[in-house]
Amino acid sequence: GEVIGIVGLNGSGKTTLLKCIVGITTPSRGTVSTYGNIVSLIDLGAGFHPDLSGYQNIFLNGLLLGMQRKQILRAMNSIIRFADVKQFIDAPLFTYSTGMRLRLGFAIAVHARPDILILDEGLSVGDALFQKKAKKKIQELFSRHITIVVVSHNMNFLRDHATRIILLEKGHIERDGNQSILDKYERRKQ
Repeated sequence: GEVIGIVGLNGSGKTTLLKCIVGITTPSRGTVSTYGNIVSLIDLGAGFHPDLSGYQNIFLNGLLLGMQRKQILRAMNSIIRFADVKQFIDAPLFTYSTGMRLRLGFAIAVHARPDILILDEGLSVGDALFQKKAKKKIQELFSRHITIVVVSHNMNFLRDHATRIILLEKGHIERDGNQSILDKYERRKQ
């Protein structure tokens, strides 16, 4: 149920850590133990197939995210509506704009009912209208008390939502604690 914010200068290992948590990358030392359904917003649209329709890609991506067929069918209309791709849902994905693919990837991910949500600056998806809708959906996930691990350079977002902050430096945890780490980190950046 924690919201863990991860900060650090570029190259400090933030995204690499998220990839280790998700299982995309294997840690060179140590282990990562996770429990439950992990949904990652690191690379939206990963797992999409350009020749399949949007509808078919919802199934493909949903299955890759651990959703069951019945769960995908129940969420299908909501995903399509949320991504605002109804008129294109039967078209091959290669005909979608980048923004449409990102919206579809985001919509599938947040409908996968994660126990752990991994965000890597995942709130900068799409146009301003969609960003507002995405932020509202993330707020809904916060209220369900799932575990959220977020890498962000948006200190206000972290101040508003993070219950714990981890400061990384050169691939190592320099500090792990409360919001006061953000002040120290911001002073260091200057």
